[in-house]
Amino acid sequence: GHLTVHTWDKKCPRSENCQKSHASLTQFDYIYIYIYIYVYVCVIKRSYLFLFFSEGFISNMSVHRQYFPDDEDEKGAAIRKYNSHIKSHETLICDPGSGPYILHGIQEKYLMRFCCCCCCISQPVNCMSCAVRALADPSHQRAGTNLRYFEQLLSKELRARGQSQQEPADERPIQLDTYERPKDYLPEREVYEALCRGEGVKMTQKRRSRLFCRYQDGNRSPRLLLKPMKEEDEWDSPHIVRYLEALSDEEIEKIKELAKPNLARATVRDPKTGVLTVAHYRVSKSAWLEGEDDPVIARVNQRIEDITGLSVDTAELLQVANYGVGGQYEPHYDFSRKDEPDAFVSLGTGNRVATFLNYMSDVEAGGATVFPDFGAAIWPRKGTAVFWYNLFKSGEGDYRTRHAACPVLVGSKWVSNKWIHERGQEFRRPCGLTEVD
Repeated sequence: GHLTVHTWDKKCPRSENCQKSHASLTQFDYIYIYIYIYVYVCVIKRSYLFLFFSEGFISNMSVHRQYFPDDEDEKGAAIRKYNSHIKSHETLICDPGSGPYILHGIQEKYLMRFCCCCCCISQPVNCMSCAVRALADPSHQRAGTNLRYFEQLLSKELRARGQSQQEPADERPIQLDTYERPKDYLPEREVYEALCRGEGVKMTQKRRSRLFCRYQDGNRSPRLLLKPMKEEDEWDSPHIVRYLEALSDEEIEKIKELAKPNLARATVRDPKTGVLTVAHYRVSKSAWLEGEDDPVIARVNQRIEDITGLSVDTAELLQVANYGVGGQYEPHYDFSRKDEPDAFVSLGTGNRVATFLNYMSDVEAGGATVFPDFGAAIWPRKGTAVFWYNLFKSGEGDYRTRHAACPVLVGSKWVSNKWIHERGQEFRRPCGLTEVD
C-alpha cells in the first residue's frame, strides 16, 4: 500500500497545470519524516526541561546560596598546595589554586597552556586526563583554546591598566621540571606526606597480631549494658581504638544541620600569645555546639563519657569541622606543651588529656588521620570514632601523638571531636607509678 498526500500548492512539481496532486511517499520519505519529528520533539522537550529546572533553581536561589563557596573557601583552597602528592616530575596533580586550575611540576610559564578550566569546573575528576592529553599533544583542542582565551583575557586587563601587551606565549616544546619543596618548619614533612599517600605505614604482621576487637560496656555503664560498643584496636602503642556505630545517620545529619549556620574559618591558638588566630597549616571550617543546643548533642556527649569512662563536665564543647577539597591540618599536638604553659589557663580545666574524634562522612580520596612519629594512618569511615590519650597518667605529654589531617582530594570530610581535660579525671584515671605509665 501507499499513502496519498493532497497538496494545494499553486505549482505542482510533477505538473505545472494542476493545483491538486497525489504524491506517493517512498521508504526514504518515511525515514526523513521520522527523523524530522524526532529531532523536533527532542529540541522542544529539552527546552522545556531546561526552563523547568532553571526556574526552580532561580526561585530557590536563597536556599542554594548557603552551599556556594564564599571568600573563606577560596582563601582556604588557595592556601593549600598539594605538595604532599608530588612524588616526582612524572606526577601531575590538579590544584584549585587561586583562579584557574593549575598543575604542579610544570614550569610556571607553561601553566596556562594546560588550564582545563572548563573541564575542571564541570568534571573535576576528569581534569587530570584532560591535562595529560594536552601534555602529550600540544595541538590538543582544549589546551589550545584555553591558552588563547587566557592570553586574550590577560591582554584586556593589561590594556585596561595602561600597560603594554604581554609577550606572546612561548611555543617551544614543554619541559617538565622536578618540583623542589621549600624549606619549612616541619621536620617530619616527608613522612607525613608519604603516610597521606598511603605509603610508609608501619603496620607489620607482628604488630597486627597484637590488635584485637571486643565489646566495650564502659566499665558496666547502665547505658551500654544492653548494647555495648564495638571496639577495634587501630594501634597498639600508643593505644588507639576505633568505635563502630558511634553515631547514627540521623545524629550525623542533625549535627551538620546545627553546625552549618555557625561554620567559620578554623583557628589555632598562638603558642606565644594564647590568642586564637587563623593559620595556613589549618584549612577548614568549624563550629562549636553545646549540649543545650539540642538533645542530640547532649546524647552524644553522654555517650562519649560512657565509652571512655572520663568526665566531660570539664571538656570543651563539641567541635564540628568540615574539610573541603584541599582542606587539611598539618602535624600538630592536641595538648599544651611546656613551652606554652598558658594555653588553657583561661579554661581552668588543665591540659587536654584525651581526644575523641567522630568521623561523620566517608572521603573518596585523602582525608586520613596520620601519626608521623610511629607511622600510623587511620582512614575515615562514616559513623565510627577513634580515641586516644594525649597525656600519660603522670600528666606528661605523649609526644608520639603528634598527628595530622591529610588534605582532602575528592569529596568532603566532616568530623566532630571532643577534647577531654584533666580536671575531673583524678579518680577516673589515677596517676601511674612512673612518668610514662
